[in-house]
Amino acid sequence: MAPTFDNLFSIKGKTALVTGGSRGIGEMIAAGFLAKGAKVYISSRKADACEATAKRLSEAYGGECIALPSDLSTLPGIQKVADELLSREEKLDILVNNAGASWGAPIDEFPEVGWDKVMDTNVKGIFFLTQKLLPLLRASGTADDPARVINIGSIDGLKSSMFEVFSYGASKAAVHHLTRFLAARLTKEKINCNAIAPGPYPTWMLSTGVGFGGETEGVDWDAIGKSSPSGRVGAPEDIAGLAIFLSSRAGSYIVGQVIASDGGIVGTS
Repeated sequence: MAPTFDNLFSIKGKTALVTGGSRGIGEMIAAGFLAKGAKVYISSRKADACEATAKRLSEAYGGECIALPSDLSTLPGIQKVADELLSREEKLDILVNNAGASWGAPIDEFPEVGWDKVMDTNVKGIFFLTQKLLPLLRASGTADDPARVINIGSIDGLKSSMFEVFSYGASKAAVHHLTRFLAARLTKEKINCNAIAPGPYPTWMLSTGVGFGGETEGVDWDAIGKSSPSGRVGAPEDIAGLAIFLSSRAGSYIVGQVIASDGGIVGTS
């Protein structure tokens, strides 16, 4: 029988959770999933922002986006989201671990709280949320269409950052290795784990780092993009497209990889 390619990149009908989904890269991925027919849950620490984004995305893309606000840097917050999903769904097809934090300070002044907050959110949160959601992920996966775990790392976990974000870079390197470790353990259970390492995207986090004060609109992103070999910052289609690929039949044989989405910053250096 000849292979069929009609639904190669389809995620229609799948159920996804995108953490840190109220803004930035998480919102971009959630929007892409909704546009392609997935049911999407988003989680973020601030309830008002989470609810507002879910409402806006549902209206914009005509899909179902549901807010599950919680602090995923804590075990009670992780358990809250897991319990809510377990009460609502019989399976989870896609988990995007995107919730993250950063902290910048000179090396001589870097505080313990800036280390612990970042590690708790960026590393501990990913591991324990994935752990708590394993029953739903196991219920989804098949040989041809495994469940997917996509961890959002960073090119700062692949190279030294231009900013003094010591715990952030270390945490993202840990995310990349944790992704490989999870893949080694979970692939036989039909759960594929991969990581995306974004470069510069027009997000609140990068905006604060480059002096834009957290603003993402009406600022000179072109100036930031000039440092990339591609000559621009990333667009929502870039990061969402990669996440959709990894979540679709087309990406079902990709396992344990860390894929940079950075316009060539890492690959050409």
